[in-house]
Amino acid sequence: MILDILKRGVEEGTSDIILSSWNPPAFKLHWGTVFLEELWILDKEELQKELFSIMSNKQREEFLQNLELDFWITAFEYRFRVNTFVQRKWIWAVFRVIESKIPEFEELNLPSSILEFAKRKSGLILVTWAVGSWKSTTLWSLMNYINKHYDRHVITVEDPIEFVYKNERCLFEQREVWKSTRSFQNALRSALRQAPDVLMVWEMRDLESFRLALTAAETGTLVLATLHTSSASKTVSRVIDMFPWDEKNHVRAQFSESLVWVAWQELIPKEWGWRVALFEVLVNNFSVTNTISENKLNQLDNIIETGQKEWMYSVEKSLDFLMGKWLISQETYDFNKKRFQKQD
Repeated sequence: MILDILKRGVEEGTSDIILSSWNPPAFKLHWGTVFLEELWILDKEELQKELFSIMSNKQREEFLQNLELDFWITAFEYRFRVNTFVQRKWIWAVFRVIESKIPEFEELNLPSSILEFAKRKSGLILVTWAVGSWKSTTLWSLMNYINKHYDRHVITVEDPIEFVYKNERCLFEQREVWKSTRSFQNALRSALRQAPDVLMVWEMRDLESFRLALTAAETGTLVLATLHTSSASKTVSRVIDMFPWDEKNHVRAQFSESLVWVAWQELIPKEWGWRVALFEVLVNNFSVTNTISENKLNQLDNIIETGQKEWMYSVEKSLDFLMGKWLISQETYDFNKKRFQKQD
């Protein structure tokens, strides 16, 4: 039954499939979450039986012990990241659809100038926004580009592994939390002793991970990571605010020197097809370095607005870029321009 629902979800272009006790299955589509009223409604025991049928014995034990579990499955040439959990004593599961192949960077309709920074030997690159905004897809495409164009030793730390890279010009080591390492922190500490040229961190979740990532970026490694924030400029605040007050001055100096660029993105309706990424790009330059180190973070938005010659993009310029390529409608352009003006 689960495989039938997953197949239908892929055919209809959903990003996530949600199964819950006593509710019909739900698909997340670009216009919202849709319940499939005509499909099966399962009680707690029936849904648990269905979910256990796609888990290993060890995974079942972990779920029963922790009442939540992350894992992945493969079906009809697609991979699905699965999160199962208990909510008010009822069982739920969310399946994230992973594309069957890594898209080429050019297919994402992001500015090609971003690729100029892929050849950097060190520094920190952050791709940000919320769940389901293609952050991971952007990061995977960058990694794929590096794999095809540069000779690098690459270590990834993921939870779970979604795309499996084949070595082209790069040597890949993909470590999965709970399978090949006990935690992000352990894997990052080990990576510092394993001579990586590129370190990809699935998601920056805690203070210790940031400390280790900044150390790696400072000492000759190009670090790429994802993070949840609401704009490129607010990413800088988010990172610094994670640290205790007595460390902030040091972190501002460290971060201002290590940062390469931040790309924020959100999916909006495409003129023909499904969705396309609206983006904002902050590139570190002399002005950005000084602004961060001097704690004048409220000036970052103005720097982005005036920094197009240095490959920066504001949301407004991103809308112009997408409209110029006929990727979005006039209605979508006007709606989002007004929406972000209101936020300002």
